[in-house]
Amino acid sequence: QVQLVESGGGSVQAGGSLTLSCVASGNTYSSYSMAWFRQVPGKEREGVASIDRFFNTVYADSVKDRFTISRDNAKNTLTLQMNSLKPEDTAIYSCAADRSIYGLNPRYIYWGQGTQVTVSS
Repeated sequence: QVQLVESGGGSVQAGGSLTLSCVASGNTYSSYSMAWFRQVPGKEREGVASIDRFFNTVYADSVKDRFTISRDNAKNTLTLQMNSLKPEDTAIYSCAADRSIYGLNPRYIYWGQGTQVTVSS
């Protein structure tokens, strides 16, 4: 079992930056693929970025060149650096973990509770 706790959400003006963090419990964090997803109420969950246990990354086209995903296995931490934020980035952002799934497939088995990101124009 893995527990995930996100932090770092908040409100920012368009063009600004935010950094999201996700801390995982347990001592097998390095063996998991990790990902960030986001969801707006009434819409489907959208994959944002993922990083596997080999540090390979995948990004949604909508965030490429603006967001950076990284992981620190020594600290069991996943990070999403978000730059040049746009109003359409407004959503609840959740981190996810799985040993078998990688990329932006939403079928990750472990999920955090989510953190709100609001970008105003």
